[in-house]
Amino acid sequence: MNAELQRLYQDLILEHNRYPRNYGRIENPTHEGEGHNPLCGDRIFITLRVQESRIQDIKFEGESCAICKASSSIMTTLVKGAPLEEVDKLFLAFHELLTQEAVCHIHGLPAASQEKLRIFATVRHFPIRVKCATLPWHTLKAVLNDPIRKVVSTE
Repeated sequence: MNAELQRLYQDLILEHNRYPRNYGRIENPTHEGEGHNPLCGDRIFITLRVQESRIQDIKFEGESCAICKASSSIMTTLVKGAPLEEVDKLFLAFHELLTQEAVCHIHGLPAASQEKLRIFATVRHFPIRVKCATLPWHTLKAVLNDPIRKVVSTE
């Protein structure tokens, strides 16, 4: 990845950190949960409403580093309105992007989704930050599997 593209991605992460999308809580959610990364102190809380196997609404809040907040912001924009099977595809693609060295492009996702996820490709080179970026995704996955409030830790 060239330096100009890396700088653009860094700028997008910082912009999502300053102006996060879907920040706050949903009243009367069907699902909620908390994620915690003790290594850097990230703590996020996700509320969402699932109806007819689709995420109708989702919000997050909490105290976290820029990478975690930007990841939460982008994740919520991608999954809001999405069917649950699409959420699983997004989770797997994001996880692969951050954990596998040879990922060149993200299969099976719309181009717009691929570009939003690709913002985090450079995080792979900073292993301690991978947990920051994946915390919201793991929290969402856990909450979808069990809608009762839970705490997800990256320990």
